[in-house]
Amino acid sequence: MSPWSRSVNLLAKVVKKGEEKFVTSKFDQKEHKLSETLIADETGAITLVLWDDNVDKINEGDVVMITNAFVKPFKGFAQLNLGRYGSIEIVDEKIPNVNIENNLSAKTVPREEGYSGPRGRKFQTGRRGRQR
Repeated sequence: MSPWSRSVNLLAKVVKKGEEKFVTSKFDQKEHKLSETLIADETGAITLVLWDDNVDKINEGDVVMITNAFVKPFKGFAQLNLGRYGSIEIVDEKIPNVNIENNLSAKTVPREEGYSGPRGRKFQTGRRGRQR
């Protein structure tokens, strides 16, 4: 899994459910419930960002199947997101040993040399943050 992975499907254990926060979205100006939750399997761990109804679906110790998620850096660290098309469900499986030492969200993600904006246009920021 890389900091820009798409179509991520995995089975993981909820190691630590993050505290619920309320944030206002810059997209719809509405308040949303948010929880940054640590999940892990035998290979490693990552922070899963849960929004609104998904926050209440899981608890610490649950084993979950995550389907069609994506990884995206936030403030320099990788996070797993469900987004609009991803899903999470509790499954009746066991993951006896998890590896939280290999936490992908604890490693800084190098900045990309620009990003794709709307319609695939490539933008880069100059020294003073202006677009070139």
